[in-house]
Amino acid sequence: RGTPGAVFFPCPTRGRRDRVSCHRPSPAASPRRGCTCTQAATAIFLFLLSLPLAASDDRLAVGKTLSPGATLVSDGGAFAMGFFSPSNSSGLYLGIWYNNVPKLTVVWVADQLAPITDHPSSSKLAMADDSSNLVLSDAAGRVLWRTNVTAGGVNSSGAVAVLVNSGNLVLRLPDDTALWQTFEHPSDVFMAGMKLGIDYRSHSGMRIVSWKGAGDPSPGSFSFGVDPERPLQAKIWNGSRVHWRSSMWTGYMVDSNYQKGGSSAIYTAVVYTDDEIYASFTLSAGAPPMHYLMSYSGDLHLQSWSNVSSAWVTNARFPRRDCSLFGYCGAFGYCGNSTGGGGGAGGGVSTCHCLEGFEPASGADWSRGDFSLGCRRKEAARCGDGFAEFPDMKLPDGYALVGNMNAGECAAACRRNCSCVAYAYADLSRSTRRDPTRCLMWGGELLDMEKVNESWGDLGETLYLRMAGAGRGSKRSAVKFALPIVLASILIPTCILICVPKFKGTYICSYK
Repeated sequence: RGTPGAVFFPCPTRGRRDRVSCHRPSPAASPRRGCTCTQAATAIFLFLLSLPLAASDDRLAVGKTLSPGATLVSDGGAFAMGFFSPSNSSGLYLGIWYNNVPKLTVVWVADQLAPITDHPSSSKLAMADDSSNLVLSDAAGRVLWRTNVTAGGVNSSGAVAVLVNSGNLVLRLPDDTALWQTFEHPSDVFMAGMKLGIDYRSHSGMRIVSWKGAGDPSPGSFSFGVDPERPLQAKIWNGSRVHWRSSMWTGYMVDSNYQKGGSSAIYTAVVYTDDEIYASFTLSAGAPPMHYLMSYSGDLHLQSWSNVSSAWVTNARFPRRDCSLFGYCGAFGYCGNSTGGGGGAGGGVSTCHCLEGFEPASGADWSRGDFSLGCRRKEAARCGDGFAEFPDMKLPDGYALVGNMNAGECAAACRRNCSCVAYAYADLSRSTRRDPTRCLMWGGELLDMEKVNESWGDLGETLYLRMAGAGRGSKRSAVKFALPIVLASILIPTCILICVPKFKGTYICSYK
């Protein structure tokens, strides 16, 4: 049986599979044939290397199933797929999570509406016999979730479901044509490589949707995505009501932001064509795991994993402050920092303000912290009035996009239209649209504005607002300058004509 603590293994130096006991011989012991412990360790290592790699560990094909206790692991080891049960939940869910993060962090859930509760150990995920769909079923054979792919005449034989190292589960054909992928059917996480946008042809878009609670992956009330009606901006919705709105897209192709310390970066790209607009992001080499999470509390978090604290760190949060909530400051009001205090970027406390030339519609409500009635003009604007500039603003909601106009034409069009209250312009020549201009106009009340601080995702622009007296100052100055000249041109010739010599070498000039 060998000595206590001996290691037993097939000895690679012998032609037959002997059981050999390796132990530390006494100094007086004579040499013996067999394997030393060093040879044993080497043999085990070589034996493991000789085993064929399980190429199916990251994929499912017809005839293979995924059951509770087993996982698919992406080729690079970054993500895993399997069954999990959230805290304070008795249900079992099929999901994808980070494989290299010690804290279970789920990024996608299949059966959000139908968790497995009946004999969960007998549930399974498998490819359908026609290999065109993934099907999750319980012990009774009831279908709890499926990919719902319609082949449409495409031969789907040989299709496999592969978990790639970006965290995307792709159902694809042997020629790599994707039939379905989780990145087009997300849960509550926006991940690197995913596209979030609007397809103009189908008028459809994609949103990430919050969980209902910390231990409840069923769809919650908050969602985030590109605004289908005005796709130059993104929004968070609470049900059908707008909860928060982003800044307007100004035409950049790639925008980069660095984490504290500058060790890693996130690169956000926007693609704007005649058919679609979408945003995606990538991470710099060596960056920690990072993603956007739509939380069940209504905040969108940009999170990165910290090996130092072994926790997720929030790099940015939207909305940033209470007055950033949609319409919080009312019409013609804006969210900004007041002087004094220590809150907010740039110093000061975040609160609502009226645009210059406006005053609170209700001073009493304003003093109580109720800004919903917004602001009113101190003096009504007329059609002939000019425009005042308000730089570094998050432009208001409710714009009308007017095409094929340069900056001068945009300003002139708004000036001619008496119902045009404000306008803004940006050059989108870096996009691939046939019309690279972006002339925005507003009529009526201006809602949901913010004074922008330079930080994650904040893009400030200049808003041109029709204001009483704007542009009149230059006319008054011109009149003041021209009037003495006109008077002089009239009086001097008159003086010359009526002047009569009275005495030798003397003229008397009379002014009548």
